[in-house]
Amino acid sequence: MPAPVPTPAPVPRQRDTPPPSAEGGGPGPGSLYGQASLTLLVIEDDPAGGLTVPEILDVDGHRIRLRSARNLTEATRLLTPDVNCVLLDLALPHSATATGSGPGTATTAPVDPLAALRQVLRIAPRHAVLVLTSEADAERAAEAVRVGAQDFLFRDELDGRLLSRAIRYAVERKRADIAQYKLAESKLRAQENARLERGLLPHPLLEGSDLRFAARYRPGRSRALLGGDFYDTVRTPDGTVHAMIGDVCGHGPDEAALGVELRIAWRALTLAGLSGDDLLATLQEVLEVERPNEEIFATLCTVDIAPDGRRAGLCLAGHPAPLISGPGRPARLLPYEDSGPALGLLPRARWPRRQVELGGSWNLMLYTDGLIEGRIGAGKERLGQDGMVEMINRHLDSGLSGEGLLEASVTEARRLNGGELTDDVAVVLLSRTEA
Repeated sequence: MPAPVPTPAPVPRQRDTPPPSAEGGGPGPGSLYGQASLTLLVIEDDPAGGLTVPEILDVDGHRIRLRSARNLTEATRLLTPDVNCVLLDLALPHSATATGSGPGTATTAPVDPLAALRQVLRIAPRHAVLVLTSEADAERAAEAVRVGAQDFLFRDELDGRLLSRAIRYAVERKRADIAQYKLAESKLRAQENARLERGLLPHPLLEGSDLRFAARYRPGRSRALLGGDFYDTVRTPDGTVHAMIGDVCGHGPDEAALGVELRIAWRALTLAGLSGDDLLATLQEVLEVERPNEEIFATLCTVDIAPDGRRAGLCLAGHPAPLISGPGRPARLLPYEDSGPALGLLPRARWPRRQVELGGSWNLMLYTDGLIEGRIGAGKERLGQDGMVEMINRHLDSGLSGEGLLEASVTEARRLNGGELTDDVAVVLLSRTEA
C-alpha cells in the first residue's frame, strides 16, 4: 500500500499592506530592532493560500507581514531587503530522480531531498530560514538545520504564537551567526596578514661585517604590520655593506605590496653587482611595471659603505638625506645637493652618486619622512629635519645608542605630534666603532 502523501499547509497570498518605511535606512534582515513590523516570506505551492493559524503578532503586538511564493523563481523576486525571515515548506514538490544521458542506457540518480533548501540558502545568504514539515519527517527536518536552516517547525503543531516566537528566534540566531562568522573571518585574516607581513620584513645580511645594525618600523595604517616604507641591508662578497631605505607614496595595502617588491628587487640587484645610477634606473623600471597607477612614485636613499668602513657612496632619489654622528661630533645631515628625483616621476632620470667621508667611528641613520613630518604641538609647525637633528643630539648626549636611540626618537616624535603619527615611519641605524 503506498505511503500517504502529506497534505501541504495552506499559504497566504501577498497581503495588501503598505511596505515598511525606508526612512532612516533601518537594520537589514539580520536584526529585529528599529522596525515597526517583521516580514515573513513563505515558500509553498498550495494554490488555496492562507496559513491555518490566527493572525501572527510579534512581541510588541505588531502584525507580522506575510508574503507568499509558489516556487523558488517567485521567491527570488519577492526576496527584497525588508524580508526578515523565510519559511520554506519541505513538501515543496521536487523530482525524485534525475535522468542522465550518454552512450548506452540512460541512468538515474537520486535528487537531493533538501535541494530546495540549499537553493534558498544560496539566494538568501543573509536571511533567517525556517523549514516547515510533518512530524513524521523529523529526521529530514534535523538535517535541514545541519545544512543551514535556523530552525524547523512541525505543520501539525503550528500556531500563531509558536510561529511568532520561531521567527524572532531565527532572525536573532541568524544575526548572531553572521556576527560570529565575521568575527572569525576577521581574526583569521588578521592572523594570516600578521604572518605574511612578519615574513616580508627584511633580515639584514651582515655576516662578516663589524657594523652594528638597528631598525624601527611603525606603519601608519591602523592594525597593520607593514606600510609603504621599506628598508634593507646586505653585505656583498667584496666586503661592501649596502643599505637603503625608501617610501612609496600612499598608505594602503597596494603601496605596502609595492614597497616589498622594490625591497626584494633592490636586494637581488645589489647582490647581482648593480649599484648607484644603474641600480636606481632598474628599480624605476620595476616600479613603472608594478605600480597600480601612473601617479604612484617612491623616494629612495641608498648607501654603499666601503669594506674599510671609512667612506661611503650616497644616492638620493627624492629622499631626505641621512644623518651622521660620531664621538666628539654632533649629529648632522650628509650633503644632499644634486640629488635625483623620486622613482617614477621622470622616465630618463639620473641619480648622481656622491662620495662621503665617514671617519673611524660613526653612527649613520637612514629614515623616512614619517619621522620628520609629525607636528609639534597643536599648531601647524612640523618637526622637520632641523628639529630631528636637535632631538637626536639630545638623545646622544644622554648616552643613548642603537635600539634605545631609535625607540626614544620615534617615541618623542609621537609625543610632540600629540598622538600616533599618521605616516609610516622607518628608521635604520648602522654603527661602527674603530678599534
